[in-house]
This record gives sequence, structure tokens and C-alpha cells, in this order.
Amino acid sequence: MADPRTRAADAQTLIADLIAAATKAGAEAADAVYHEARSLSAGVRMGKPEDVESSEARDLGLRVLLGRRQACVSTTDFAPAALHELVERAISMARVAPEDKFCGLPDPAQLATEAAELDLFDGVELEMPQLLERARETEAAALAVAGVTNSEGGGASRSFGLVVYANSLGFSGASWSGSHSLSASAIAGKDTAMERDWDYEAKTHFDDLPKPESVGRKAGERAVRRLNPRKLESAAMPVVFDPRVATSLVGHFASAINGSAVARGTSFLKDKLGQVVFAPGVSIIDDPLRKRGFRSRWFDMEGVARQTRSLIEDGRLTTWLMDCATARQLGMTSTGHAARGTASPPSPAPTNVYLAPGRQSPKELMADVRQGLYVTELIGMGVNGVTGDYSRGAAGFLIRDGELAEPVSEITIAGNLKEMFLHLTPANDLEFRFGTDAPTVRVDGMTIAGR
Repeated sequence: MADPRTRAADAQTLIADLIAAATKAGAEAADAVYHEARSLSAGVRMGKPEDVESSEARDLGLRVLLGRRQACVSTTDFAPAALHELVERAISMARVAPEDKFCGLPDPAQLATEAAELDLFDGVELEMPQLLERARETEAAALAVAGVTNSEGGGASRSFGLVVYANSLGFSGASWSGSHSLSASAIAGKDTAMERDWDYEAKTHFDDLPKPESVGRKAGERAVRRLNPRKLESAAMPVVFDPRVATSLVGHFASAINGSAVARGTSFLKDKLGQVVFAPGVSIIDDPLRKRGFRSRWFDMEGVARQTRSLIEDGRLTTWLMDCATARQLGMTSTGHAARGTASPPSPAPTNVYLAPGRQSPKELMADVRQGLYVTELIGMGVNGVTGDYSRGAAGFLIRDGELAEPVSEITIAGNLKEMFLHLTPANDLEFRFGTDAPTVRVDGMTIAGR
């Protein structure tokens, strides 16, 4: 592959010319975004190749503004004639578009001026034979665990992505990143007493990825541990969320402080800015500048400079996630959270958001729980973003006298996110694994619906 810097420079020239053509054609303002992605993945089942995929894609989007009217168009055809037609189509659409008093480019003072080195691409690009071998090693480690009887497969992949954004205010920025992943899904038991579980790891740098044997073994051990589950009696009890499902609580919070939802009045936290919504001591951070982070970028998709923010500080809600349009609608200033595809205008989205770790270990967090539930899997999407009502299927383990006991399944856990957040306690085992991360989390007072 050509040097990413060269590819980025070529894309910046391309969209700079596109913006210039749009303003020459009559646009009062314009911006454009270029996306490029390449990936290679391999999947095996019982040692044999089952799924091999290679994909490459390039597309770009142009937004033009005429007063308070805007239009967005996109294309995958980069021929000069096609780009000329793209500009004409965008101008024509903007002339008949309804007025939007909140649309527009950012205040020039907010534009990012200094690129940060975020170390998001290591240049390692494994080929298909290597990926197949890593997938086989991952699955073989899962199958080697005593009690594992079958496999849903092992997988390995690598990918590369390039994003370039520019606008008629003079901003132009490029960001490129890579990723490597391993996965395994194992089945334990037989006949009607089978259980499955999985493990998945992804990193921007190959050297940070665990060994295939580690990923496969963890998937196999998790599946075996879930054998012969029992049902729980319905009751109110503490619920402890394993880190891989605790991230969903952070995701629900991020959705609730999205500026678009707040502006529409469809968030259960819409009236809570500046108020305590989590227990004292709890912090939630959004960090777009973390090195090797999956969502790291020094500019947002309007060119606004990004910065690390405490969304929750000592339990108190400090901000919404806003792009320029939602910030204007709310009478505030963009927080640098504009995200954008090529065919639509910007909208707010979180970056690397995480629940800060607490002081207790997971064992200490559960020490005083006489009977509770440790959740390792959540099922369904029973969350109401308007009211905060929460009801999801779950499986995991009984907590008895502070220790994990037998597996349990066919359970529903219920509550309301407003109360759950206030009664949430994080453990100290945070690991940065994805774009949204959390340590082990305990929530007291939830309702368990069992038999």
C-alpha cells in the first residue's frame, strides 16, 4: 500500500478542488468528506476455511450551503465529469431545500489548528494465508479446552481506514488508522445441554493484540463455565455487570446526552445538565486524543478542534455532546463531536468514552453481596431512551456470599437508568479495549424476573 500520507495528500487535493468548484458555482459555503476503507478477514470452522473476505471502498460527500439552505450529495465515481455533475446536483438541490436556521459551518475560531500524533496505524498488513493460520490457532485453542464439544468458528482480520475533511473556511485535515482482530466462539456440552460463549479482541497495533491461543482458550473456558445453568427466583438484588456488558450502560448514557436527542426533548436526561445523575465519585470521560484509540481523531467532521472532556465529574453531568447545528439549537457551543457519513449532514457522536475506574477490585465490590447476579450476557434492546426504563434478558452467574457460584440463565433484569446510574459503583479493572469501555460495575436495587 502507498504511504498513508501520500494517499491523504491526494484526497485533500481532490476535495479542495471540489469545494472550490462548488463555491465558484454559487455555493456560499461548502465542505466535503472523503472515506477510504480496506479490509481482509478470514474465518475457519473445525479447522477448515469457511469465510474469506476482502473489501475496498472509496466514497466522498459534498455539502453546499445557500443561506440557510443546505444539500448533501455523495459519489463513488471520481471521474472529472462525475464530480462536475456532483457539484451541479448539490447546488440545484440546495436551491429548493427547506430552510434550516441552525445549519452552517463552525465559527472559524473553533477550527482545529494543530494536528496531534495519535499513533493509529502500525503499517502491519497480514495477508490471507497468515490470517487463516491465526484463525485456526484461535479456534484450536478453544477446542482444546476440556468440555468444549464444537465450534462456531475462529476469525482473524485486519483493516485500514482513511478520513479526510475540508471546508470553505480553509480547514483541511486527514486521519488514518488500522485495526487487527481475533475472535472465537465455542460450544460446550451436548444434546439439549449445550452452551456457547465467545471472546473477541481488537487493537490498532498488531503488537498489542493478545496471542491467538489466549483468545481461543478464554472463549472455550467461558462456554464450559456456563454449562448446566439454573433459573433464579424473582427478587430485587444487586446486579454486577461484567466489563464486556457494562460498556452498554456507558453507551446508554452517551445516547442520552446526545445533543440531537436533547434538542428534540427525547432524552431522559434532557433536564439534568449541571445536576448529579451518578453517585458521587463517578466520572465518565470522552477522550478523542487517546493514542491508539479506536475513535481517536484531532478534528471532528466540521473541522472543530477536539479535546478530552469529563462528561460526568464527581457524579455531575457537565455537558451535552454537540455538533454545530445542535449547539445552535440549544444556545450553546459545539463540543467537537460532529460525526458524518458522505450522504448526510453532521450529527453528534461520542469518541473514546469510558467510565473511570473506582477503588475496589471486582472481588471487593461483591464481598458484601449475600445473593446477587453477575451478568455476562445481555439479550434484546428493551431500553426506552425517553423515559430511561430498562428491561433486558440476561445470563451469567449467581453471586452467593460474595463469590461467583453456579451459572444462571433465562432471566430478565429491570430498572430505570436514572436510578441505576445513581446506584452504580465501578470497580478498578478498567481496560481500554473498544471505543466504549467500562470496568466491572455494580448496580444495587435492580429487579430480577426469573421463575
